Amino acid sequence: MASKRTALITGSTTGIGLSIAHHLAAKGCNIVLNGLATDAEMASHIEEITTKHSVGVIFEDTDVGDAKKVATMVKRAEDEFGGVDVVVNNAVTRVFGLIEDVDPADWDRGLAVNLSSAFNTIHCAMPGMKARNYGRIVNMSSIYGLIGTANRSSYVTAKTALIGLTRAVAMEVVDYNISCNAVCPGSVNTSHSDGTIARTMDAEGIDEKAATEKFLAGKQPTGRFIPPSDVAELVTFLCTVETTSINGAAMPIDMAWSVS
Repeated sequence: MASKRTALITGSTTGIGLSIAHHLAAKGCNIVLNGLATDAEMASHIEEITTKHSVGVIFEDTDVGDAKKVATMVKRAEDEFGGVDVVVNNAVTRVFGLIEDVDPADWDRGLAVNLSSAFNTIHCAMPGMKARNYGRIVNMSSIYGLIGTANRSSYVTAKTALIGLTRAVAMEVVDYNISCNAVCPGSVNTSHSDGTIARTMDAEGIDEKAATEKFLAGKQPTGRFIPPSDVAELVTFLCTVETTSINGAAMPIDMAWSVS
């Protein structure tokens, strides 16, 4: 891959998104970080990526559920680096509860962040990708884009629809050197799972190992979390591979959960 392409990763202040940023920077990409953080909170991450990989890094605290703000973010990236060549749609929010208990405003917010944000970034970046005849797009779906579960209606809906969006975009770019794929992780240890495990430990008086096993019961057959770096490596491959033969795919990375 040519050096100094530019990658925009939504939801990249922590976890999977930040790991993807580090991996893509190691491949020579300038990085646009995004998420719910302050400039001060992101300063050390920016310095680390810049120093370690000799690439440009900027941070945008853009609300990706707002189409106008996404357009401004993409415009800044284009002004700063000359274009957006790689888009990783990783921003996420979670709404829990039975469908009759979910506030319609929370439903709308869930779809805005988990689904419409991907449309917004692709919509804004696509003209430049087509003009340069180069682009790599990865939409972060989920195991719950492949199977259902209770108490997460907006999340399951959005993650399933992301795969549909991926397929539609893939068909639109077949005549360009552009690809659009989806990645479907199983359980990765996040602040949500950390909190749930801690509450289980307190409520049931069990240790972390037992609480983790309880959290993962019925999920990954291995009984282990997927490391964020494993997801980042798959995303980085899809974003840097020269061929566009991989296009429109929905790739599980779930330790065989979806086939068990």
